[in-house]
Amino acid sequence: MTTRRTFLAALLAAGAMPRLGWAAVGNPAYLAAAQEADGTFALFGLTEGGIETFRISLPARGHAGAGHPVRAEAVAFARRPGTFARVIDCATGRVIRDLTPPPGRQFNGHGVYDPSGAVLFTSEQDAATSDGVIGVWDVAAGYVRRAAFPSGGIGPHDLRLMPDGATLVVANGGIATDPTDRTKLNIATMRPNLSYLALDGTLLERVELRPDLAQNSIRHLAVRTDGLTGFAMQWEGEAGIVTPLLGLHRRGTDLVLALAPEADEIAMQGYAGSIAFDGAGAEVAISSPRGGRVHRFDDTGAFLGAVSRSDVCGLAARTGGLLASDGLGGLVAIANGTARPLGHADRAWDNHIVTLPKV
Repeated sequence: MTTRRTFLAALLAAGAMPRLGWAAVGNPAYLAAAQEADGTFALFGLTEGGIETFRISLPARGHAGAGHPVRAEAVAFARRPGTFARVIDCATGRVIRDLTPPPGRQFNGHGVYDPSGAVLFTSEQDAATSDGVIGVWDVAAGYVRRAAFPSGGIGPHDLRLMPDGATLVVANGGIATDPTDRTKLNIATMRPNLSYLALDGTLLERVELRPDLAQNSIRHLAVRTDGLTGFAMQWEGEAGIVTPLLGLHRRGTDLVLALAPEADEIAMQGYAGSIAFDGAGAEVAISSPRGGRVHRFDDTGAFLGAVSRSDVCGLAARTGGLLASDGLGGLVAIANGTARPLGHADRAWDNHIVTLPKV
């Protein structure tokens, strides 16, 4: 009898069929979705310098993406809650496949490949209950859905592969939503968590916020090469309460919650949209498009300073610092607390910049 564990092992051992690598499309460092001035949507490849290496049309607004670890292939996920995930050959622009979740499920905007590229994991939830699900897709077979397992909580959003290549960390936001209009249904009883899962779905560790912060939805993740996980939060509780929007965690230890000075924290308006470690891994930053600022912290959670930028959200590691994007078409390099414009286009960058694997 084939178990979920043996099935996953077989997929991982199978690997992926060779296609053109990322060098064929200009060695982009990042993926980013945007809305063009004419109202259409697209996925872009970008270098560390903010130079566009490819542009591929999308059927609707994108959110985040996933880049294959070997070949020039990407998955663009719809804005949550979504029913499409488009698999694209970035060298030709060809749509390899449009993925659709099973009936009664929805995609939640994020996904990640296993280290070999043989398996894609997708963040999903049950539309009726908001119970979290991780979908498992067989890449070598043409992105056939093979399995699914619980995410460890309600309303999962971001998920990342840990440096060991054998563990997923999932941001279970804790919010139950109406599938038709995203109305939040359980703010008073939220229980967000970080869940660490083996690739076969086994729950390895789960950590929750303390009760007075239970309305701080854990949304987005960044993972350093040594396994330190940063998470960005969005406050869903009473307006005017100052709460930490950044957390740090290492497996087997307590959570570290990081606060900026009160005036800076208030300026974030209770909302962190993206998170990234810088290129050296010494700093971690969160962004707030509502507050128009990026907050920088060291890896112990000590506040280092703020960078102002209207409608800023996307963040990614860059040599010497960070890359940031905004909804006004700007790309900015941030280093040592100083922002330097890299370019501007007549488009609105969406919430996230996805770092591609270096091959």
